[in-house]
Amino acid sequence: MFEGAADSESATAKPSPSAPSLKSRRSFLGVLLGLGSLVVGALLAVPLVRFALFPLLRRTTELKGSPVGELSEFSQLTEPAMRAVQIEQVDGWRKATSEKAVYVTKDGQGQLCVLTSICPHLGCTVPWNKEKKQFVCPCHGGTFAADGTRVSGPSLRGMDTLETSVQDGQLLVQFQYFRQLVSDKEVIG
Repeated sequence: MFEGAADSESATAKPSPSAPSLKSRRSFLGVLLGLGSLVVGALLAVPLVRFALFPLLRRTTELKGSPVGELSEFSQLTEPAMRAVQIEQVDGWRKATSEKAVYVTKDGQGQLCVLTSICPHLGCTVPWNKEKKQFVCPCHGGTFAADGTRVSGPSLRGMDTLETSVQDGQLLVQFQYFRQLVSDKEVIG
């Protein structure tokens, strides 16, 4: 009986030839499954990451020149002329087109300049008053000269001028928004 027990011990201590290959096959399949899961997860994550980062990577509003009119229209300008310009704004995925009023006038040297109609005090729309020959803000009574300089009122600066260019005889303007309630002109959008 003692000899039989020794034979059974030697039989169990001896590994069978199929055991190492089965263990290596299982570990290979586990690694293959892990790599496959990693590749599929990465492929699914790419659109989600792009979706999340798109608004941060894309510029919101590109500054494009909007046509104001032909230069010949403004050659005999004696008082500010109001014109409406189309502004296209892109905010993330949303695209909006709005219409803004601007005034074409002449500065102190007689050169054409374009003024925004937004009051630099609190953002009210400032109309041209033909009787007073001034821009008069209806909200707080601020007044501005025909060239946009501050005359009186709570505003800390004159009306804001916009960048202009001429292309093929057309006057183009780049509409921008400026910070209110400050004495210096600061672009905010």
